[in-house]
Amino acid sequence: MSATTVEDHVWGRIVTDAPQYRPVRVSMSYEPEGDPRAVRFAFPGGTGWTFPREVLESGLRKPVRSGDVEVWPCGRAQAVVEFHSAEGVAVVQFDSNVLNRFLQHTYAAAVGGSGASTEPGAGTAQAGTAGAAGTETEPA
Repeated sequence: MSATTVEDHVWGRIVTDAPQYRPVRVSMSYEPEGDPRAVRFAFPGGTGWTFPREVLESGLRKPVRSGDVEVWPCGRAQAVVEFHSAEGVAVVQFDSNVLNRFLQHTYAAAVGGSGASTEPGAGTAQAGTAGAAGTETEPA
């Protein structure tokens, strides 16, 4: 059985010094046959970052940085992902539940597909969520 590619489309909020956040659509993907330890966040216009799945997992509990990406919890229900590039820094806030849901989809794809590496907490994933490609959430 081949591994299932996971692609979830979610809304984040770009954090700036302006009084209002701007919503941004983000495509989060996981390809266990390519690199079972990496996830990718892509933004409109084709800009994207690939980074270790472990950074996203750990960053929901405590600040973690790997290369150009930093993740940290923001209160009890949100998390911030900071993306660095030569052009500057993008700070995007997400509801933690959408990031957790995406992680659960990645665990299920890894277990249900190739048996690739699963991270702590993967045992709680439901195998039935592996077909989650195309999941979408609306902005809060």
